[in-house]
This record gives sequence, structure tokens and C-alpha cells, in this order.
Amino acid sequence: MSSAPKKRLQALSEQLVKKPEDPGMFENIPKLRHIAGDSVGPRLKDKVAIITGTNSPIGIGRASAHQFAHNGARALYLCDYSNEHLPTHKREIESLYPNVEIHIRQFDAGDEAAVAAVVQEAVDTYGRLDVFFANAGISSAKIFYESSGEEFMHMMKTNALSVFLAAKYASRAMLITSEGKKYPSGSIIGTASVAGLRSNAGPTDYSASKAAVVSIMQTCAYQLAGTGIRCNALCPGVIETGMTKVMYDAARTRGTVGKIGQLNPLKRGAVPDEVARVALFLASDEGSYVNGQAWAVCGGLSAGHPFVPGKLA
Repeated sequence: MSSAPKKRLQALSEQLVKKPEDPGMFENIPKLRHIAGDSVGPRLKDKVAIITGTNSPIGIGRASAHQFAHNGARALYLCDYSNEHLPTHKREIESLYPNVEIHIRQFDAGDEAAVAAVVQEAVDTYGRLDVFFANAGISSAKIFYESSGEEFMHMMKTNALSVFLAAKYASRAMLITSEGKKYPSGSIIGTASVAGLRSNAGPTDYSASKAAVVSIMQTCAYQLAGTGIRCNALCPGVIETGMTKVMYDAARTRGTVGKIGQLNPLKRGAVPDEVARVALFLASDEGSYVNGQAWAVCGGLSAGHPFVPGKLA
């Protein structure tokens, strides 16, 4: 191999060369890490959004709430089954973006009455709903033959039924028009996973629930044809969130955290803000022609058949 290609192949990205900087703390939770530069303009100006799965300090929901607020949303509903950190998130976002109205609501995203209620509250308060990011989810570590039917259905309720309910009630609200919103429109986003696209990326029950999210978003997109309401599934790869924290902590204990994400071409895991920026694009009018898609944010993992270099034989 000549020196030029060899040098090119040995070059490492900035994310691999530089150690992550400590962003500091807000009260008792870490501030968000950012890799990309600042976005330009208020991309969600005057829009009303509901986000589920926002409690985790290191989750996609919290990161998305920050991006939505930073980009001019009028009001955000931060929702989660757990209320441990929601008040802190509310105070933090209000301190950064005082013009954004923040509401926190505690409920099960798979509870139909609760989902209907928060959507109705948004409509009653603001006369519109523009974004519903159905991000709530859980995972498991069991092999399928060790799981019970009840455990499987619990996974489906939290991960898939919650997205169905979000689409059901949000779509009705997004059809409402007014002087400030003269035509029906909106963006419904469901958090799926690379595990919903390909096998061997998660347990069977989790993967099945995330595959269901993809199907729900794609079929809803067609059933809402002509309304201007878009439905898309967001499919993250390896990312440190509250759900994957156990894996990351174990790797840190072993000194192998640098190996996480090595099977994707970027050779690293993601941070929540990187996924949140894709959610922001899908939520905004910039994503006006993106509909019915399963958008992988996985560092390229889903683009090929992963293998460990040097171990093909």
C-alpha cells in the first residue's frame, strides 16, 4: 500500500482523538454534551410539542426538549412514567429559554386515557399541536425463551402501543386549524431502533416492539395521506442513555468503553444530542418531504453486515 492511502486509512476522527469534555452540571444532573455546531434559526418557531420519555438526564427525550426549546418552540410538554428529574429539566430549560412554556406531566405512555388527556390539554391551552415525539421505551436483557408472555406484552405496551396511541390522538389534534394554523399539519415521530431494522441488535421482545414502531409509523403515514401530517420512525444505534447505562458502566469498569460502537464505521457510540438533532429536523418544516421513513442514526451500523477485522476466518 502506498503511503498516501495508508495515511488516509490511519486518520482518526476528532471524536476518537479527543477525549469528551466535561460539560459541567446543572444542579445534580450533567449538562448536555454537543458534538455538532449550533443550528441556525428558530426551526420550531411557535410550535407546540409533546415529548414522552423525557425523565432520564442522559436520554434522547431530554436532549430533544433542549433542541426544540433552542429552536423557538412555543410550548413543550415533557412527559414520563417517572417524575424524578422532570422538575429539574423544567427549571433548566426555563433558565435557558424563558420564552418557552414548559409543562411536565407524569403518566404511562401506554395508558390511552393519559395520552388522550395530554393531547387535549395542549389543544385546549394553545389551540394546536404540531409535534408528538413518542420517545418512551424500555428494554430487557432476557433471551426470548426465558421471557414470559406477560413480559413480552409489557414490552409491546410501553414501546409500541405508546406510539400507536400517540399517532391516534396527535393526528386528530394536528387536523385542527385556526387563524394561527390555517392548514392541518404536524410531525409524529416514534423512537424505534436499529434493532427494529435488523436482527442481532437487541433482545427478541425489544426488537419486535421496535419493528412494530417502524410499521406503525409507515402505515399511519399512508392513512394520513393528504393531511400534511408526517409520520417517521427514528432508529438509533449504540448510544449512552438511561437504558444503556448499565452496559456503559460495565465497560468503564473493565476499561473497554472505547470498544463500544466499534462495529460501525464511525467506531464510536453516539451522544443523545446527535439523535435529538435528527428528531428536530423531522419535527421541523425542513423535514417537510420526509414521511413514512425509518431513519437510522447509527453511525453506519445498519448499512452493512458487521464483522470484526482480522477475524473473518
